Amino acid sequence: MTPDLPAAPLTFTPRYQTRVWGGRLFETALGRTLPDDRPYGASWELSDRPDCQSVVATGELAGTTLHDLWSRHRRAIFGDMLADHPAARFPLLVKVLDCADDLSIQVHPPAAIAPALAGEPKSEMWHFVGVRPGARLYAGLRHGVTRDRFEAALSAGTVAECVHALEPAVGDSLMVHSGRLHALGGGLLVFEIQQNSDTTYRVFDWNRVGLDGRPRQLHVAESLRCIDFDDFEPDLRRAADGNPLASCTHFRVDRLPGATPVPSSGMRLVMAVDRLSWAGTVIAPGSVALWPACLPAAPEIGGGAWLEIVV
Repeated sequence: MTPDLPAAPLTFTPRYQTRVWGGRLFETALGRTLPDDRPYGASWELSDRPDCQSVVATGELAGTTLHDLWSRHRRAIFGDMLADHPAARFPLLVKVLDCADDLSIQVHPPAAIAPALAGEPKSEMWHFVGVRPGARLYAGLRHGVTRDRFEAALSAGTVAECVHALEPAVGDSLMVHSGRLHALGGGLLVFEIQQNSDTTYRVFDWNRVGLDGRPRQLHVAESLRCIDFDDFEPDLRRAADGNPLASCTHFRVDRLPGATPVPSSGMRLVMAVDRLSWAGTVIAPGSVALWPACLPAAPEIGGGAWLEIVV
């Protein structure tokens, strides 16, 4: 049985991940304390993965995993709309990414292909909250690139010349559907909302080595099966374009300004862009807060901007 809960959102303890392309922006830009001096590229803010569980940080449910909330208290916490959701685990994964260097050029498998590769499908969206001058990303193919030309570039080590490059600004977003070739570039601080999947196929990694000094594994055959070779030169959704920042069959993400009333009763899932105050709880930038469905309608969120994540 779900315990009686105070009228306050649930917050979660971040899980930090070292990456060869990571940096220290979680300290310098977000004011957090990292475990050690290694390069940290990802903070998993909301995760129901077998090997990486989010836990409630404070309150009556402190120490409870996200999986326990989903499997044992789904209707009370997540509401009637998700009570019969078919997923055995909470269906989204929310991260902050510190891209001090370029990520690999990679692809995630579409749903129709993932089972044959023993992987999980993944569509994701990026919202850019920090952009170093000149930073860019890669998404989709350049016009005119065919599969044959791409495979020739793989042999020649010139894959980057085949991928469409864009320069984002703070507040921009991009939807990365499964099958879209992509890579985040160095100098970006990114909020990422995605399907609950950890399947990534690297097709090119800039000829570098990992943190262990060895070349990182590539998945060329798998990537070639997954890449959408009809996906050419997508556009960023600019900040001035308004909501939704991204929308697909798995989630919708809107950006809302400070002091905006929470749209309705029921479960609300919020990611802080700026420092927020919600029912007496301070939510730091990059952190996720969840208003349980069993509580009265959520009050107004104070402070700066925030992302509303709808499952």
